[in-house]
Amino acid sequence: MFPRLVIDLNKIKNNLDKITEIVKGAGCSLMIVTKGYCADLEIYKILEDSKIDYLADSRIQNLKNYVNSKKEKVLLRLPMGSEADDVVRFADISLNSEIKTIQKLNDAAERQGKKHKVLLMIDLGDLREGIFYKNEDEIYQTVEEILKFNNIDFFGLGVNLTCYGAVIPKNENLSVLVDTAHKIEKRFNVKLEMISGGNSSSVYLIERNELPKEINNLRVGEAFLLGNETAYSNMLEGFCDDAFVLEAEIIELKEKQSVPIGETGVDAFGNKPVYEDRGIIKRAIIAVGRQDIDSDNLHPIDSKIDILGASSDHLILDVTESDKNYKVGDIVNFKLSYSSLLRATTSSYVDKKYI
Repeated sequence: MFPRLVIDLNKIKNNLDKITEIVKGAGCSLMIVTKGYCADLEIYKILEDSKIDYLADSRIQNLKNYVNSKKEKVLLRLPMGSEADDVVRFADISLNSEIKTIQKLNDAAERQGKKHKVLLMIDLGDLREGIFYKNEDEIYQTVEEILKFNNIDFFGLGVNLTCYGAVIPKNENLSVLVDTAHKIEKRFNVKLEMISGGNSSSVYLIERNELPKEINNLRVGEAFLLGNETAYSNMLEGFCDDAFVLEAEIIELKEKQSVPIGETGVDAFGNKPVYEDRGIIKRAIIAVGRQDIDSDNLHPIDSKIDILGASSDHLILDVTESDKNYKVGDIVNFKLSYSSLLRATTSSYVDKKYI
């Protein structure tokens, strides 16, 4: 059935082995982020037999798939108070910034007879989750409250960069996280087990020997899946960028004008598109759309195909310049960037094939 995602497990293992060597070679433990492929169980089998330290995901529903894993499980998205019981049941560690939520985690852990590990998130300027680094009084007050809980293990600090504000990790800003950890340790006479220095955007610092030595954990998804670091979007040497390939079928192939005829308003998603006048072109419609992929982050393997646009269920291509004489029923192959991979693996309308 099409559309179909072809998943090359050997290439995934190649990427996993290489990112493990890089990250652990820098003295860091490694969390592999599994949300990018919706916690696929075939890929999980590779992870379970690997040298990684943690399985990490943003959704409890995905962590439930790993209930029998020997790896520690990490909830990446700040927990909802309403899911505290499940967080403690299915995650060993969670990332937090709100004392009210940590209180609920403590209560849930007490009911379950457990201790739950917490990473306190510090915002270094990317402006997503975390206590803003300059608000030291709030940081110390939060730590003081955490240390009062009998069923919470204050495990360390973490930061997220690049995902929202596109702030690039540097030695300078990550050193602020390290300094904050040292101040907490001195003030409260505690030892923090983990200083988690970000995601795939921090990997490039290892190659430059610029990752602060006190950073001892990274949370990696895209670099492992697609072979690129995410600070500057450079491919990592020896990694594969085609472990995931989308196959989709042509359902219409006709020569038409390249610019719509008549007054135009907004498209199905409320946007006002701009069209390039290419004259009469050969247009292929394939049976996949924005419900399944992000058309702005999809890349035809046939380099002479252009993506013109997409609606919910249709992707429109210009195949005029292609050397291949496409026909209705032919399959077009695409590499995926991260946002397209997220959607394709989450969509129940995209089949999977493992090779």
